[in-house]
Amino acid sequence: MRGAAGRGRLPSKRAKLSREDIIVAALEMSDAAPDLDAVTIRSLAHRLNVGTMTLYGYFRSKEDLLDAVADHVMGTLRMPDVPDESPGEAIRAVADAFLDLMSEHPSVVALLATRTTRSRDSMRVAMEAVLRRLVSAGLPAPLATQCYGFLIQHAIGYTTYRAPRPWGWASTPEVQELRRQQEHFYAALPVTDFPLVVEWASELVLLPAQETYNFAVDALVARVNQLVAQEI
Repeated sequence: MRGAAGRGRLPSKRAKLSREDIIVAALEMSDAAPDLDAVTIRSLAHRLNVGTMTLYGYFRSKEDLLDAVADHVMGTLRMPDVPDESPGEAIRAVADAFLDLMSEHPSVVALLATRTTRSRDSMRVAMEAVLRRLVSAGLPAPLATQCYGFLIQHAIGYTTYRAPRPWGWASTPEVQELRRQQEHFYAALPVTDFPLVVEWASELVLLPAQETYNFAVDALVARVNQLVAQEI
């Protein structure tokens, strides 16, 4: 028979917390937060229902944790396989992949603006595989490297610009109202000082639209096609 002290007691063990669990929770917090200052070791420990020292057993500091989050996100970059693609198709595939990644995880833009990602997993996916994709499509190594730099910087810059200007890229009723208000703001400026802004108010309100992002990518493709043709 069981002793009185153990009568009715059920075994209770906390599931072991993994490094991956912490990174995913931190990513969820950072994506939902207005800025990275809101993500702290204390707030993350509260979310995970553990003590702060538990987290320090996995990460030396908040900066160490954010480095891991950036590495994790960049390691999730995905591009569908397209056989026998042209240089332009490869460039557009990379551009779409970077934009999708940063749209899904907006916090990665701030992370990439303040740190470099050096884990082998993230570099294998977000650098080596991307460069291989461009070279396999027929781009010479120096040009593939330039395209890689342009595309990741363009995606970071565009998503940074777009973030506080939802009227240009979303289509909910609330956002449409913001678009109407922004267009009204442009159109109501003094025409003597801002004749073009007033006249082009309906076009300027779409500056954050994805068409603007695609325009720059198309310009890159056109230039790359010229350079590749010159080498043939």
